[in-house]
Amino acid sequence: MIVNYVCRHCRTFLGRIDSAAITEERLGFHSLTPAERRDIIAYNSGGEVTVKVICEHCNQALENNPELSLLVNPLQ
Repeated sequence: MIVNYVCRHCRTFLGRIDSAAITEERLGFHSLTPAERRDIIAYNSGGEVTVKVICEHCNQALENNPELSLLVNPLQ
């Protein structure tokens, strides 16, 4: 399974897991609600998984400027 992690705001590539031993359950995806899964996880036709998280830079920007969270695309 190949899992790519990207920032949901700035779209920076944050890392990749490429291991046959990794499962969705080991990554904790099974504990997400269906709505959270749709929002956070994307599957492509090649079998790769993209997980949208928040990078440290964007997280700090949102903590320092909470009003940005009211915007649809606050940190593009």
